Amino acid sequence: MINILFCGNDKVFDGMMTTMLSIFNRTKTKESFNIYIYTMDVSDIKPQYLALSDSMASYLDKIAKDYNPNNKVTKIDVLDYYNKEFRNSPNESCYCSPYTLLRLFADIIPNMPDKLLYLDCDLMFNGDIEKLWNIDIEKYEYAAANDHYGKFLINPRYINAGVLLFNMKKMRETNLLGKARELIRLKKLTFADQSAIIRSTTKKKLISQRFNDQKFLYKKTIIRHFSKRLFYLPYPHTDNIKQWNVEKVHKVFKYHQFDDIYEKYFKLKEEFEKIK
Repeated sequence: MINILFCGNDKVFDGMMTTMLSIFNRTKTKESFNIYIYTMDVSDIKPQYLALSDSMASYLDKIAKDYNPNNKVTKIDVLDYYNKEFRNSPNESCYCSPYTLLRLFADIIPNMPDKLLYLDCDLMFNGDIEKLWNIDIEKYEYAAANDHYGKFLINPRYINAGVLLFNMKKMRETNLLGKARELIRLKKLTFADQSAIIRSTTKKKLISQRFNDQKFLYKKTIIRHFSKRLFYLPYPHTDNIKQWNVEKVHKVFKYHQFDDIYEKYFKLKEEFEKIK
């Protein structure tokens, strides 16, 4: 069983769908997938902060089961945890959204597995997920790759938290996420949950950039992370092109490696719109 965690609202439904499709279409594993989705409605903070709907979660479950009947997508409403831990905290209006904080509940939500792969919703797999999942982390709290910019600007071992292979058993022993939650409650942090995780880490395993490549797509790249990046032409600027912005992926990045996945994505999205 490969256990995956997504966190987000209805706005990243397309991200979850495309990431899942890339996983299923780039792996040869016969193992089943158990996919958890932490979500919540905090529209009192911003009107657009709505939970992933039941119909969206059910459709993602249908997609997963089309590949393997034993696959399962489970939506978990974490609003009660959020209200208890982070409501009115200094990081509630953090650089991204409150949904980035939800992975910090993985140790206190019941029945979560001992090994768990957290994934941001703006990823595409270019290689087999088993190459990441099978990394030995028995002696570590988690495995992560460098942050492309942070390794130059902050620290050579500074990690990007968009792909985290959690050893939940070890993290419960060291109380990593408990310490991270306390930091979120007490202090405004530059990168909120990412900063809290890094500051609370006892022992991490640094893995190859190919497991979380935030700028380039090489033949050896396993995961291309479509995070905000710097462009130098036609003038220095940043842009936040996501994988579901297919036209821009083609025009700006000139990527066609995912076209087989996009073909399925368009068909499924059209089907979902008809049945919604």
